[in-house]
Amino acid sequence: MANKKLTVLALLLAIVALALAAPIRLGTTVTIDSKSVFCLLLPQQRGGNIAASENSAVSFCTKATPNAPNANTLPKGFIKTVNYATGPGYVQITGRIDRSKYGLSPDDGGGQYDPKAPRGASCAGAKKFVQLIEPDAQLYCIRCCTDPKKCNTGMSTKGCRVVIPGKY
Repeated sequence: MANKKLTVLALLLAIVALALAAPIRLGTTVTIDSKSVFCLLLPQQRGGNIAASENSAVSFCTKATPNAPNANTLPKGFIKTVNYATGPGYVQITGRIDRSKYGLSPDDGGGQYDPKAPRGASCAGAKKFVQLIEPDAQLYCIRCCTDPKKCNTGMSTKGCRVVIPGKY
């Protein structure tokens, strides 16, 4: 009888823990609404590898925004610096991250997210976007483009500073 009560108690505790855990939502829309409200794609699992998650990444935002439905909230302290810039046909944010806030490896050279990876990903109000996360260098960058020629998705191995020039 005592074992049955312990089993029931353990089951109830597991149900409560699952209910309280923040589920990962599966949105793949990013946005740059402003310097303080923007989204990035990251691996679904904390500590995931950037390149390995290019086909399964999900959106995380600084704050909830209707422009990125089903997005998660970026971990507190993940974004260290924000540099907002606009130009003809694009808006971008570049900066530094604290990779430890999402458990990213210092050995992860990073990767690129764009409309092809994860398939169907988009930036609200833009025709094209490109985003890189470089955990080893602790850099991130995202550019959303109304002029598709302003978003170069063919240079992912060159890194943020080349693909999206700006202040870091």
